[in-house]
Amino acid sequence: MILTRILEHKKAELRRKNSRGYKRSLKTRIADQSAPRGFIKAIEVGHSIGSPALIAEVKKASPSQGLMRPEFKDQFDPIDIAKQYRDAGAHALSVLTDQEFFQGSLDYLASVKEAIEIPTLNKEFMIDDIQFHEARAYGADCILLIVAGLDRIQLEDFFTLATELNLDVLIETHNERELDTVLERIPQAKLIGINNRDLNTFSTDLGVTERLAKRIPSDKLIVSESGIHKRDDVVRIAEAGAHAMLIGESLLRATSIQEKIRELLPVPSPVEEQSEVRWV
Repeated sequence: MILTRILEHKKAELRRKNSRGYKRSLKTRIADQSAPRGFIKAIEVGHSIGSPALIAEVKKASPSQGLMRPEFKDQFDPIDIAKQYRDAGAHALSVLTDQEFFQGSLDYLASVKEAIEIPTLNKEFMIDDIQFHEARAYGADCILLIVAGLDRIQLEDFFTLATELNLDVLIETHNERELDTVLERIPQAKLIGINNRDLNTFSTDLGVTERLAKRIPSDKLIVSESGIHKRDDVVRIAEAGAHAMLIGESLLRATSIQEKIRELLPVPSPVEEQSEVRWV
């Protein structure tokens, strides 16, 4: 399974990073950072107009798809992509920082955070304390915890550490067992992700969001992830109860990012903003 391969490589990568000097330098950098922007708040505001809020992903490549665009081989500008997302109405950003499998970088996160004023998620495979200090030091407002890659003690401890660093937390689930673990072990968690992608086959099924959303208490915010490509998909997850959607591939592969976002995230008219927004 690709997740197992990623986590094994990540362990080796982090062994090289865990030194007192590196952690000390991160803490110094954190001290110079401004307070994190409210990622959860951005989702709440984005959803308040009646459509799932958009978390748009800055991603160069993936293990299953390769480069998101052929030209990314020679030219990849995360700031330009993030600006296009912002200008088209994205409510928050997600930046891939894993280098080995996604060709990401913490520097991408830092540059996007410096240039773009909307809240940003550090999309990374978090398995060690040092990564949380990295996220905060490089400007993240929110971090991702993937239940499939953590044991219960790690899940609880990492949630606590992120909170201590003033970071919001998106907890990603794939099935009922993982969701039940989150609801039982971290009842205070506010932002719950449902990944529609099967980690073994890489196929996607929006039925996962429809199935799991029914089990999530009404005081939580639901983020549907993966497999969202067209307006009908957005309508489907909205009707299932999703408050937000995390989208990367369909935006990055589109001829025009702005036109694609307009298709997925239509801006309500002034009349609609004052009344209930209805999907048509």
